[in-house]
Amino acid sequence: MNRKIIRIASALGMIAIILGAFGAHALKSVLNENELVSFETGVRYQFYHSLFLLFVGTTVLLSDKIKKIILTLVVIGVLFFSGSIYLLATNDLTSVDFKIIGPITPIGGLLLIGAWATLFLNILNQKG
Repeated sequence: MNRKIIRIASALGMIAIILGAFGAHALKSVLNENELVSFETGVRYQFYHSLFLLFVGTTVLLSDKIKKIILTLVVIGVLFFSGSIYLLATNDLTSVDFKIIGPITPIGGLLLIGAWATLFLNILNQKG
């Protein structure tokens, strides 16, 4: 389980850096300031959660079951939260209208909060 989590964390981190560079260079001239700030928010949250998963994958304080729950919440949360932000921020660059997916952004945020809450409650309930 730990290797899987670290592989996914590494991939999420790498993609976040690639998207951050893409946003800073290629998108800077085609997005307005608000769209660029939104895109950067998606990158930042994706990167934060790649680091979170690195912690989860290397700690001995959590069972594999809890690690799997956190991994699932983070991966789906990042896809919904950051993924929808990427699509919404670049909406005017495509012929597809992504505004319909706007409601999944807060769902992704709730899933990310759920991952942190799972960690918190699991550590809180441990003896020792």
